[in-house]
Amino acid sequence: MRKGFDGLSGLVINKLKQNPMSGDIFIFFNRPRTLVKILVWDQTGFAIWHKRLEQGTFEMPTIDPSRGSVEINRQKLMLILEGISLKNIRTRKRFSR
Repeated sequence: MRKGFDGLSGLVINKLKQNPMSGDIFIFFNRPRTLVKILVWDQTGFAIWHKRLEQGTFEMPTIDPSRGSVEINRQKLMLILEGISLKNIRTRKRFSR
């Protein structure tokens, strides 16, 4: 978790084969899942959001090993950051396009 803007951007380009300036949010956890860094491009530059847990761990969504990444929506990200288990969540039907 020593990487900064350039190191995380390099991981997105070289490992994930994506454009870090796409506007997508890229989330990185350390091995014990007690630290998270979120990299985002906001049209004027990169921003990093960093959180360290004093107790407990972050829950990881299921990742497809062939892709090495997973796409999640904003609601799932907020649940992960707040420590709410994704396994017990039931979403009610909502309109979507």
